[in-house]
Amino acid sequence: MKPILLQGHERPITQIKYNREGDLLFTVAKDPIVNVWYSVNGERLGTYMGHTGAVWCVDADWDTKHVLTGSADNSCRLWDCETGKQLALLKTNSAVRTCGFDFGGNTIMFSTDKQMGYQCFVSFFDLRDPSQIDNNEPYMKIPCNDSKITSAVWGPLGECIIAGHESGELNQYSAKSGEVLVNVKEHSRQINDIQLSRDMTMFVTASKDNTAKLFDSTTLEHQKTFRTERPVNSAALSPNYDHVVLGGGQEAMDVTTTSTRIGKFEARFFHLAFEEEFGRVKGHFGPINSVAFHPDGKSYSSGGEDGYVRIHYFDPQYFEFEFEA
Repeated sequence: MKPILLQGHERPITQIKYNREGDLLFTVAKDPIVNVWYSVNGERLGTYMGHTGAVWCVDADWDTKHVLTGSADNSCRLWDCETGKQLALLKTNSAVRTCGFDFGGNTIMFSTDKQMGYQCFVSFFDLRDPSQIDNNEPYMKIPCNDSKITSAVWGPLGECIIAGHESGELNQYSAKSGEVLVNVKEHSRQINDIQLSRDMTMFVTASKDNTAKLFDSTTLEHQKTFRTERPVNSAALSPNYDHVVLGGGQEAMDVTTTSTRIGKFEARFFHLAFEEEFGRVKGHFGPINSVAFHPDGKSYSSGGEDGYVRIHYFDPQYFEFEFEA
């Protein structure tokens, strides 16, 4: 598999995200640039300019009309996907760590960091109500007193959000009332990433405790565990096979102390049901910070600490591969 290399950032990648059709790939990094690429050939379609700090998160809505980004410049911004025009600027007291559109694309949520004396909050805005945007007044704000949210996604039908915390806890917050519906703690350390399956019935978490875990998205029941010997920064579920891909590596600051071979910066493929690893893909010169499957399952992308995004189209033998149980 010879990857397509995307060079559009000069700092470590923080998140990569496909739109629903998978024809576009959005990438953000610890620089102020938000890039969008054609996933088929890696051509850069454009950039969204406006942020003044590292951009932590990106999301596109269901029909790829709007793009949402959250940044360390204490703002969450809404963009017109096609023209790159900034449609809304929501100012916050601290860095925006996670953001997302709900299923209908009308409601957005984002969470802010606990820093500089400010609490960690999850804010909900209804984009159909311009006054909320103009006055910067969310219709609901949920405080998280215990430990800050490090990753969050909308649950099925946009009824709740599933949030992973620094402590390793998972919470399900109601998008109507803001109360905690379910709380579980399966991870012992920070949850770095949460990604839903295609049908939203399951999700996979990636954690600093060297594991990725599969959960039921309504009950938050823990189902599978994928173990590695280093922190997992990101995990994604294949839309059409029982496969999960994990990306990670040592903490960036410890990397210089080991040779790249021991640093182990491969993307690792596990079988969803048997929890067995069946493949690895090398390539990055640093930890992988974000992985994503293409919605058709024929390729996947990874973004690394080295600032590169690599799009890998699977070889035919990947599709013929049979797992021997």
